[in-house]
Amino acid sequence: MAHDLNFHHLRYFWMVARLGSMTAAAERLNVRTQTLSTQVAQLERSIGRALFQPAGRGLALTEAGRVALRYADQIFQLGDQLEDSLRDDALDHTLRLSVGIADALPKSVTYQALEPVLALPQSVRISCTEGHFDVLCSELVQHRIDLVLAERPGVSGSSHLRVTKLFEYPVRVFIHASKAGDFSGGFPERLARAPFLMPSRRNALRPRLEHWFEELGIEPTVVGEFDDLALLEAFGRNGMGAFALPCRDPAEMTAGGGLVHLGDAAGVTEEFFAFAHPRSLQHPALKTIFGG
Repeated sequence: MAHDLNFHHLRYFWMVARLGSMTAAAERLNVRTQTLSTQVAQLERSIGRALFQPAGRGLALTEAGRVALRYADQIFQLGDQLEDSLRDDALDHTLRLSVGIADALPKSVTYQALEPVLALPQSVRISCTEGHFDVLCSELVQHRIDLVLAERPGVSGSSHLRVTKLFEYPVRVFIHASKAGDFSGGFPERLARAPFLMPSRRNALRPRLEHWFEELGIEPTVVGEFDDLALLEAFGRNGMGAFALPCRDPAEMTAGGGLVHLGDAAGVTEEFFAFAHPRSLQHPALKTIFGG
């Protein structure tokens, strides 16, 4: 079907379907009604299904016609968007990069990963979208986005993508300054008595933290679980409990006096990765990230 589909015929069908009349569509397209009818009939023959059926003095869509119309709407809407984008005066001197960000990725890591792109000599327009990692990889394969940033090296189905490790951060433990004196003892033993905020079980950091606590013989009092590490940090900054996050420099977290750095989760680190489709690696922004 796809091989035989004539988009010129599809546009004629689309116009008839939207206006509900061959005559009205012919006037809008500035063609003879007979010509339009012939083109639509050729489309029906090519796909092997009737798209219209008589309805009084007009035409109604068949079930196949309704399906075809949904796809035609998307196709020609994208065509209009393409024309609008190509008319953009800034197109020739603005570099565009569409980035998918896994929803577990810390916001500071996103900025650090894209910082080299912002330093390019040409003007850059970055579009960022958060989502589930596997969904983002699917969009990457379909070339709907240029780059995916995530806290894992890959999943099933992403093996054909190009991946590079960006950073590896130690995982550090913080608590609100007002709560820092509530629990006596050294680190990490004092965590046995402190309320603790955990990443959810969807987050790759969770099992590593649980293993660390198990090796220490500590069972934390978990008072909150979060998919989004930024949300976890927000609750921690408001004093709900101690929490552990990957962090390049603890001074960045404790600046302003709101938080106290209790210590590091020894041996626990978080790695961050970038993914791209091999065909997209000539993109100047991707070259800064992947090299080449």
